[in-house]
Amino acid sequence: MKRRAAFVAAILALAACSSDAKTASTTTVPATTTSESTAATAAPATTAPATPAPATTASEGTDSVTLVAYDSFAIDASAFDAFTAATGISVSVVTAGDAGTMLSKAALTAGNPEGDVMWGVDNTLLSRALASDVFEPYTSPDLAALDPAATALVPGHEATPVDEGDVCINDDIGWFASHDLAVPTTLQELTDPKYKDLLVVENPATSSPGLAFLLATIAEFGDSGSSGGWQQYWKDLRANGVAVVDSWDIAYGEQFSGSSGKGARPLVVSYGSSPPAEVIYGDPVPETAPTGVIESTCFHQVEFAGILRGSKHAESAGKLIDFLVSNDFQEQLPLALFVYPVREGAAVPPEFEQWAVRPAQPLTLAPDEIEQHSEEWINTWTDIVVR
Repeated sequence: MKRRAAFVAAILALAACSSDAKTASTTTVPATTTSESTAATAAPATTAPATPAPATTASEGTDSVTLVAYDSFAIDASAFDAFTAATGISVSVVTAGDAGTMLSKAALTAGNPEGDVMWGVDNTLLSRALASDVFEPYTSPDLAALDPAATALVPGHEATPVDEGDVCINDDIGWFASHDLAVPTTLQELTDPKYKDLLVVENPATSSPGLAFLLATIAEFGDSGSSGGWQQYWKDLRANGVAVVDSWDIAYGEQFSGSSGKGARPLVVSYGSSPPAEVIYGDPVPETAPTGVIESTCFHQVEFAGILRGSKHAESAGKLIDFLVSNDFQEQLPLALFVYPVREGAAVPPEFEQWAVRPAQPLTLAPDEIEQHSEEWINTWTDIVVR
C-alpha cells in the first residue's frame, strides 16, 4: 500500500504539473450518459496569495529568491543546497495552486509579483503567460545545451524550458494478453467496435492530461467542423463507449484495470513515463512494466520557468534559472516529477531508459493556436461527449 501510495503521489505530481483544472469531483461520467459538467474557461482570477511551502524552503543565505510553483512541485529543499553554497543565495518555494491558477495569480500581480521565478507554465498555457506579460526576458548562458525544439517555442526568451514529457494512451498488457486481443496502435483504432467500453479518459475541462489528449486528437484529425475532423472522432469514441472522469487519479486509480487500478478498462489516458513509475513503485517490484504506451497517441508537453516581471532580485533570479537547467538539477527531475530533463545529455534512471516511451514524432500544436481556440474546443467537446 505504501508503494502504491508513492506511485499515485508521483504520477499525481506529473498530472498536476500543467493542470488547468477548474473544478474537481470524483464522479465518473460515462460517455453514453448526460452530465451537468460544463466546459471550463480560464482559471478563475484570484488575488489570494501564494502559499508558503516550508518543507521546500532552503536555508538562509546572504541573498534570497522566491520560486513560485504549482502545488505538486515535489522537489526536496536539499536540491537547492548546491545553488546556495555556490552563490550565497537561498531559495524559498511557495505554491500557488495548479498551473492555471498559478498563472492567473501571476497575471494579476504582473509587475509586482509574489515571487521572483515561476516554475510550471507548460506549452498549453505559454501563450497566455506571454500575452499577460508576466515574465521578464532572460537568456540563460546554458540555453544552447537545452532541447532546441523546446527553446524554439519562446524565441523572445521570456521563459526557459525546464522539463518535458508526453501524455499518451497506456494499455494493460496482461489484460490484452488474457483476452487474446491485440493492443490498438492508433487513435483511429480506438473507435473500432472490438475496443468498445475499454477506454477511460479525463475531462479536458478539469484535467491537464485530459486537455492534452483532446489536443492530440485535434492535432491528428484536424478542426474541420461538426461534419468531420476531431469532432466526428469524439462522436465515434462516445458511440464506442468511452468513459469520461474528472481526474487522472480516478481514471488510473479507479477505472483502469492495470496493477495500480481497480477498474475494468484496460486503456487509459496517462503518461509515457507511467510504466517506469509502475516498476519503481511496484510491490513487489515487477521484472517488466505491466503497462504499455501507445506511441502514436502521445501529445508532447514542455514546462517552462521564467523571471517574474517586477522581481526585485532579477539578477539572483537569473542565476536560479541557470541552476534549474544545470545538469545536476535536471538529473533529479525524473524521479521527483516523472518528467524528462530538457537539458541534452542529462542522465535518466535506468527504469526510464527501459520502460518509458519518448515518441520520435509526438503530436503537437502551436502554443498560440492552443490559447486562441482552447475554450472553444473544450466547449465543443463538452457538447459532443458529456451533454
